[in-house]
Amino acid sequence: MISFGYYKTTPEAISPQYSTDHAACFDLCACLVPGTELVGYTRFNEKIWNERNVGKDQTVTIFPRDRVLIPTGLVFSIPDGYSIRIHPRSGLSLKSGIQLSNCEGVIDSDYTLETFISIINGADIPFKVSHGDRIAQAELVRDSRAAFTEIFEKPTKDSNRTGGFGSTGLGAIQK
Repeated sequence: MISFGYYKTTPEAISPQYSTDHAACFDLCACLVPGTELVGYTRFNEKIWNERNVGKDQTVTIFPRDRVLIPTGLVFSIPDGYSIRIHPRSGLSLKSGIQLSNCEGVIDSDYTLETFISIINGADIPFKVSHGDRIAQAELVRDSRAAFTEIFEKPTKDSNRTGGFGSTGLGAIQK
C-alpha cells in the first residue's frame, strides 16, 4: 500500500476516504466555507463573478449547463512517479446530471495548490451542492512515461478494422 499525505487548507475540509473496503477510488468532498468566492462559467461562457459566493448555509446552486470549480480544501503531497486521477461519481452523474466538466481530472505530483473539482450541471434543473457532499472520486496512479520515436513510414493495418468513429457499430459482439 502506498501512503501519501494531504494538507487541509481549512479545518472544515473533509479528509479523503474510501467508501467501502474494496473501493478502487477515494471520495473527494465539497468544502464550502461561508464567504468562499467560487470561479465558474455560465452556459453562455460568461464568467460567474461574486454572486455565487458560498453563503452561511454552506451551499452553492449550479444552474443548468453552468460549470463551477468546487473547492475540496485539500492539498495533496503526491509521491514522485504518481498522479491522482479524478473521476465523476457514477450515481451523481446518472441521478442528477452532475459531471466533471473536463471528463477526468489529473493532478501531477508537482502540483501543490488546493484541489478543485470542475463540475458541470448537465441537467435542465438547478443542482445544489452542500458542504461535505461527495462530488468526485479519485485514485492514486503510477505514471507510465513513454519515450517518443519519430517514424518515417505511415503505420500499416494490423487488424480487420475498417474506419474510425462508429466503425464497429452498436450490435452485439459475435462469438
